[in-house]
Amino acid sequence: MRKTLFIVFGLILVLACSTSKSALKHGFSKSEFELIKAADSLTPMRVYKITNKSDSILLRSKSTYIKPDPRNATLQKFINRLFATVRDSMSLGVGIAAPQVGVLKNIIWVQRFDKENFPFEVYLNPKIVEYSKVKQTVREGCLSIPNRTDTLSSRSKIIKIEYDTRNGEHKTESVEGFTSVIFQHEIDHLNGILYLDHLEKDLKDANN
Repeated sequence: MRKTLFIVFGLILVLACSTSKSALKHGFSKSEFELIKAADSLTPMRVYKITNKSDSILLRSKSTYIKPDPRNATLQKFINRLFATVRDSMSLGVGIAAPQVGVLKNIIWVQRFDKENFPFEVYLNPKIVEYSKVKQTVREGCLSIPNRTDTLSSRSKIIKIEYDTRNGEHKTESVEGFTSVIFQHEIDHLNGILYLDHLEKDLKDANN
């Protein structure tokens, strides 16, 4: 009996280690790996909300680098599930960042209103390397901040970004107008910043 229990325990331990190694191999933590594998690539994920304490803690955390690799099935599946989430009828956003579904990796989807047919495009490890001094006033909302929109006047009109594609290409481009606001909003998410933080700064500046 004891020998049987020992064998079973050993098998459980091996399986647990195997799952953990598999998750790390694909660049995700064990909990992230399990979130991604919980459903097929067409199934939306739960959007984290600041109204939930544990969700709010994660939304305030910084994301990390993800190696772009078209052969990484877990990464490709996550990219597809993140897209399914932003296009879900319950969400219908113009952009989304990985932390909003509980995955702290530098991945965002953005709707390109500056391109024909307004396509959605995915960006890995995006960062803004240049901001224009000219600002624009826009009204913003967020899938993670329910039932609220606010007007911000601190977003740059033009930004220069660097990013990796899902196929591993590294690119640089300039973006302007409302699409640049979406990039600024989503890249903020990767740094644990919400648009409400900019709103607070706007209000302080207006009162000074």
